Amino acid sequence: MTAIPSGEWLAVDWGTSNLRAWRMGSDGAVRDVQRFPDLGVARLQAGEAAQVLDRRLRPSLGAQGLPALLCGMVGSAMGIALAPYADCPSGPQDLAASLLQADALTFIVPGLRCRRPDGQPDVMRGEETKILGWLKLNPGQERGTHVLCLPGTHGKWVRIVDGRIDTFMTCMTGELFALLGQHSVIRPSAAPDDPDAFADGLRFGARDTPLASRLFAVRARMVGEGLAGASAAAFLSGLLIGDEAVGMPAALGLQAGDTMVLMGEPALTQLYRQALERVGLSVDLCDADAAVLAGLTSLWSEKTAP
Repeated sequence: MTAIPSGEWLAVDWGTSNLRAWRMGSDGAVRDVQRFPDLGVARLQAGEAAQVLDRRLRPSLGAQGLPALLCGMVGSAMGIALAPYADCPSGPQDLAASLLQADALTFIVPGLRCRRPDGQPDVMRGEETKILGWLKLNPGQERGTHVLCLPGTHGKWVRIVDGRIDTFMTCMTGELFALLGQHSVIRPSAAPDDPDAFADGLRFGARDTPLASRLFAVRARMVGEGLAGASAAAFLSGLLIGDEAVGMPAALGLQAGDTMVLMGEPALTQLYRQALERVGLSVDLCDADAAVLAGLTSLWSEKTAP
């Protein structure tokens, strides 16, 4: 692909559940921003994403005729086109060179694949743009080794080396919480809302007995000791996050006293911060919205550079 002229353009973060887009000026300033919580790719029919882009998204932002850079699950088989995974290690130049051109005006950021520290394969799609955005927002971190955690349904633990995404590991804590809460014998009857029960779960989550055994303790507390509703859900949440906070940092080489970065939904990152500080790590926070826009801008700058 050849470089395209600089000017106004459309930045789009299009995930499984949500869609947000920014019309960007040639000076890098945001001209308009829109959020569409009903247009995540999982909510669309096959082939519908391209129509949504042209018939709803572009008109709503006055972006007809503008080039667009999209990241997230829109680059999967559910979205506009399948953008092949790029290989780690990968930085802004590598990803910009691997953009998929879906049509004359539409470019899609590829996901990443790697070989995890434990030798298994792993993949991500969408998080790579936020990670590059963190680098853009923190230029002093372009050298050295850094670890980021992006908690969520399929949380990502990422090691950056000298400004490039070196490797990462996925942790399905969010999905496990949902599955256990909906389809197991646990099934708390309310959303988690008990700080003391959550803290108790963190302590139990740090134990080294098998997780499958510790999980049944939630059930035993419910039927044997009367733990119910929001407290049971909070204990389960703490148990799962506590288990992740003990195992994942060590897998990426972190030790007590080291500093790492958390990026994600504010309420969830605060829970993870509590868990990680409990095991002796220092935590910096990064705003995910700012990071994804910075990442898209960084890739667009690489793409449009002379």
